[in-house]
Amino acid sequence: MVSFRAVGPARVRQGSKGFRTYALPVRTAATERTVIERLTAGIGVPPGEVEVTGTAVLPSRYPVSEFATASIATAGLALAELLDALGMPGGPVRVDRARADHWFAFAVRPDGWEPPAVWDPIASDYRARDGWIRLHTNAPHHRAAALGVLGVADVTSADRSAVEAAVAGWEADALEAAVVEAGGAAARLRSPAAWARHPQGVAVAAEPLAAIEDGDPAPAEPARWRPGVERPLQGLRVLDLTRVLAGPVATRLLAGLGADVLRIDPPDWSEPGVEIDVTLGKRLARLDLRTGAGIATLRDLLADADVVVHGYRGDALDRLGLDAAERRRLRPGLVDVRHDAYGWTGPWALRRGFDSLVQMSSGIAWPGDEEARPSPLPVQALDHATGYLDAAAVLHGLARRVRDGVGSASRLSLARTAAELQAVSDLERGPLGDPREAPPTAPIETGWGPADLVAPPLSVGATRLAWDRGSRPLGSDPAAW
Repeated sequence: MVSFRAVGPARVRQGSKGFRTYALPVRTAATERTVIERLTAGIGVPPGEVEVTGTAVLPSRYPVSEFATASIATAGLALAELLDALGMPGGPVRVDRARADHWFAFAVRPDGWEPPAVWDPIASDYRARDGWIRLHTNAPHHRAAALGVLGVADVTSADRSAVEAAVAGWEADALEAAVVEAGGAAARLRSPAAWARHPQGVAVAAEPLAAIEDGDPAPAEPARWRPGVERPLQGLRVLDLTRVLAGPVATRLLAGLGADVLRIDPPDWSEPGVEIDVTLGKRLARLDLRTGAGIATLRDLLADADVVVHGYRGDALDRLGLDAAERRRLRPGLVDVRHDAYGWTGPWALRRGFDSLVQMSSGIAWPGDEEARPSPLPVQALDHATGYLDAAAVLHGLARRVRDGVGSASRLSLARTAAELQAVSDLERGPLGDPREAPPTAPIETGWGPADLVAPPLSVGATRLAWDRGSRPLGSDPAAW
């Protein structure tokens, strides 16, 4: 069982590194307790004590704030497990609700300058002939695929009238299939009941939250890994093969625990609206994996990694000659964690997808009837929660490797995370604070200018999250450890 306890009367004090830290009484947290128990069981993390403080600030039909707190707490309990395996004091896991909510939005806030827009002008929900559909067009090739199917010339402004008119002539299922077949990303709005009957919904419901397999026996832990209570992952190498948004959230947390995170991107990839938020603490390189030299470098990096986190489509690494067996051969004892959008079985197992699309497909964005506009979550909660669960799977895998001397491979998905949120949708919500109230922050420097970092939502005993590098543009570093 997960135990909760209050931390005493409300008070405010000046914390380290300039953060304003808050300690508030804990309300009855039955929903959080239930969600934490579900998530830890799904990852295989042992239960433990969790202190929850602060007041949630995310309004939603779903218990998004409780889900944010619970997913971060799951990563914290996995860290406590690792500290125990290393023979170090873990202490209680502490999560602040308001900070968790802010980290599920944006943790890094520009100071005096504006970042690029998060969404492409065409990315939106559209009314088709028989329902609603979402086009995800942030990537140029996804945008080109959608506009090509619709027969619409490229749109250079926020005027979507031509796209709206073209979508209105399609049936939603047919347009979804055509855009996906063309290499794009789209999802029609389905009700929860329709998703439960859909072949992919049935497949996802039968999958575990995290499918975990034992890997090969591991050699001795590398001497460069110098774990300490303050920086438990100091010197540990994490190869980050992820893109928006779940994977980068996972590796950002690992970097905050001291890991040497090296993120690899293609030469032409960018995430302009979120790079400031998800590159915190990492080294950032580019490789052209369409070339033999790029593949050779990636293989060398993988052979010297301790952990790999990847969020490509399910067969992407296989097509590069780096299937699961080859990854284990290159690095015995590897902790291998991956996620996809729609799960690992069923007809959509290889379908490209994103948080906003999975919300449409699974019925989370269902407003109650077919005529009303979709009603998505206030943040990309599936991405963020899956990211913290990815990180929990990494930490749990490391604990098992330290204890048992074996590597592991874990598989998660946004759709399976969505199923967890839907499973607790009827549980009672706690009181909400004012989302406009500024969270505690500290100034940091980024590759674009000054910014403020929201105080981290998680601590475990004496372990505090801290990042050695500020956020920077993708491709800022060489592809080397």
